[in-house]
Amino acid sequence: MAVVVWVAEGTWRACVDAARVHAPPDAEVVLLHVSDRAVPGAAHGAFAGLMGRRHPRGDHADGWGSDPGSRMEELADAAGHRLLDVAAEHLGRPCRRVERAGRTEREVVAAAEGADLLVLARDGDRTGLGPRSLGPAARFVVDHAPCPVLLVWPGAAPGTATLPPEPDRR
Repeated sequence: MAVVVWVAEGTWRACVDAARVHAPPDAEVVLLHVSDRAVPGAAHGAFAGLMGRRHPRGDHADGWGSDPGSRMEELADAAGHRLLDVAAEHLGRPCRRVERAGRTEREVVAAAEGADLLVLARDGDRTGLGPRSLGPAARFVVDHAPCPVLLVWPGAAPGTATLPPEPDRR
């Protein structure tokens, strides 16, 4: 059995805890972290647009020689490595660590291909039950996952009193 655990900032602990409880002892556990390249991509574009024409080689004497998007990618990758290290230690059993970069939701779905279970956490509004408890990335993953999904709350689940009222069907 292969279990993919989506490790993301803010929700990773709940996902790893769920894998500890629900993954059989002989399961292959894969801890997955995705670095979204949208923000570094915007920085690349801004740098090229603002600085590229004046300094086509990028080796500027005025201190603007480094594309900030590259540094942002390095920082995101380093943070991903650290997060996977902490998650693996918390898991407390052998696992494989996978790092991907790109559109988060698409990378998670692609990484889950062939898995027997995908573990992810709600990443939206945590104050009430309902569809808003899923952010856009988690909603995409739940809707497109190629395997069964274990969806967990990253903390205590809200009570049933938070259910929206029944629609008036008169």
